[in-house]
Parts: sequence; structure tokens; C-alpha cells
Amino acid sequence: MNLEQLRKAGVSDRRTRRLCGPGGPWRRLHPGVVLLRNSTPTRQQRLHAALVRYGPRVVITGADALRAHGVQCPADGEIRLLVPDHCRVAPCDGVSAARTARMPEPAVVDGLPFAPPSRATLDLARAEPDPARIRHLLTLPLYWGLCDREELLTELAEGPQRGTALVRKVLRELDEGPIQAHGLAAQVMDMARLPQPTWDVTICDRRGRRIGDADAWWDELGLAWQYRCGPGTGGFSHLALAATGIVLVRCTVRQLKQVPREVAQELAQAFGDASRTPRPKVRAIPMTPIGDAA
Repeated sequence: MNLEQLRKAGVSDRRTRRLCGPGGPWRRLHPGVVLLRNSTPTRQQRLHAALVRYGPRVVITGADALRAHGVQCPADGEIRLLVPDHCRVAPCDGVSAARTARMPEPAVVDGLPFAPPSRATLDLARAEPDPARIRHLLTLPLYWGLCDREELLTELAEGPQRGTALVRKVLRELDEGPIQAHGLAAQVMDMARLPQPTWDVTICDRRGRRIGDADAWWDELGLAWQYRCGPGTGGFSHLALAATGIVLVRCTVRQLKQVPREVAQELAQAFGDASRTPRPKVRAIPMTPIGDAA
């Protein structure tokens, strides 16, 4: 809460200072912003506090925005905000507030305004000096199917150009095809209306010996999905997987693009088949997916 809200509730500034003091039940998060408990604030509470501090017109960008759009990435550093360029920006611990004339149309998630995926990604990538880290950041929205490379290029061209040469170079060299396969698969999953799988696993026997890989895996059923099949991929591992009794669905990225409903129907049928058969004696070990790689 801010001080004005507390005053309207009958709490004087003096009492607020006392309650936020050592051993008090409240905690001051920013100047004029109080958490009505004296515990370590959650990330969500910190986001709310930043909005209270900087006003209702700001937009959250960076890693927090990507997480709000469904990307699995850490958001443990500074909170990044976009602030209208006519607003005064005061420094604040744990918050990076950038003034901009290009305020994006926010997506509201759980009552908080977040930048679109392409903007959030590039706001992170522009500040990153390491090419490998830049590449990782640029793959995130592609991997999770939130935008394509052209949208990133357009956003990059419309934004500030200073310091973007390295981002531009990495983005031009990026092959979005394999990366975007996961996003296409996620759309097929929505059509099939199945429980969420574990993505990107290595399937082993009980001794831990590798049998093959699955792009998606339903452990309780022993159902595997390989959606990046094609010439030169996987060898004969699919035969070894099927020999264990695993119900296996295979398709190509082209099929994900061109006939997603047919793939969804096949996946749903395989889910039903797997639910009626004994689970094979295998175990799955999660790999590091593209979207979570360091």
C-alpha cells in the first residue's frame, strides 16, 4: 500500500514509520510503499510494489514479462519497468526503470501489465554483452511459440539503435525452425486437450541405460511424443522405445505446421491407448530444453 491509502484508512505517517521500524509488523519496500507484513516479499509482491512506486502507466518488461507469457525462465534479478518518457524516474533499489516514447500495449496477467514477448525479450538482450547469452534470450519467445523472428526484427528496427549491433547480428544468424517447433507442439497440445507432459526427456531402462529421447512424455502412462522426426534424426531409437511397450507418436515439424489437427487427433487417440495398457518399466530423465538452457 502507499502512504495515501494508509492515511485514508486512518493510519498516520508517524504510526506507519513506527510499524515499519525494527521489530515492527510492517516492512517498507520503497519510499512511500509499505508491505503490511514483516516477511520477505515474494516476487509478485515486489512487482505490485514497483507499480505502486512508479504509477499506473508503467509496464513490466524483461524476464518477469516473459514469465507472465508462459516462458520458463528465472526472474531473480532487477525488476525492469518501462516508464513514459514525460515521467520523472527516481532511482529505486531492485528496480530498473527505463523512460521510453514507445510504450507498448500491455497484456494484463493477474492484474499486472506486461510488455509483449518481443519487446520484453529485446529489452533484456540489448543490455547483454555476451553473444551466447543474447542467443539464449532470443530463442525464448521462439521456443515457446510467442512470436517469430520477423517480429523480433521489426521490434528491433523500431526501437533505439544504439548498442544493438550484436543483437542484430545474432538475430540474423538465428535459425528459428527447430526452436519454434516447441511452440507449434504447444498449440497441438491445446487442440488435443491433454494433461501437460514433461518436455524433453531421455528415456532409460531400470538400470539407467539410455533407450531414446522424447520431446514430450506422459510418465504416468508411458506415452512418448517425438515431433522433430525426419531424415537423420533419432536413428532407430524409436524402434527401441516401442519395443519396451511405450506408446509412441511420431511426426515432423512440417506436419505440426500443416496438419496440426490431425496430429492432435492422433495424440489424443494414443493417450487413450496408453491409458488402457500397462505402463512400461522405464524411467525418464529431464533434459535441458532450449528454452531453459543457460
